Amino acid sequence: QVQLVESGGGLVQVGGSLRLSCAASGRTFSSYTMGWFRQAPGKEREFLAAIRYSGGSTWYADSVKGRFTISRDNAKNTVYLQMSSLKPEDTAVYYCAANLVAGRAVTDIGGYRYWGQGTQVTVSS
Repeated sequence: QVQLVESGGGLVQVGGSLRLSCAASGRTFSSYTMGWFRQAPGKEREFLAAIRYSGGSTWYADSVKGRFTISRDNAKNTVYLQMSSLKPEDTAVYYCAANLVAGRAVTDIGGYRYWGQGTQVTVSS
């Protein structure tokens, strides 16, 4: 079983930055494709970014491309989401996900075996 714990959320002003972290338990973290998703009130959970186990490949949703950067430190079993130029519409609960099932798209919510509990990000105008 893998446990994921997100941190780094909070209240930030428009145009500000935050870095989210997702710490994972387990010795096989380095073999997992990891993803970040978010869910705003009344909306479906949406894909933001993903990173291959080696860190060599990354994917982004159009809505965050150029503003958000996903990275990972396999030595620390941690994946990060650096967010900049934040907008009010970025307000949501942010989740990390781990261990994408082979053959599933990185954007596929149902393709990830493990999820964190989420961290709230609020962008005030």
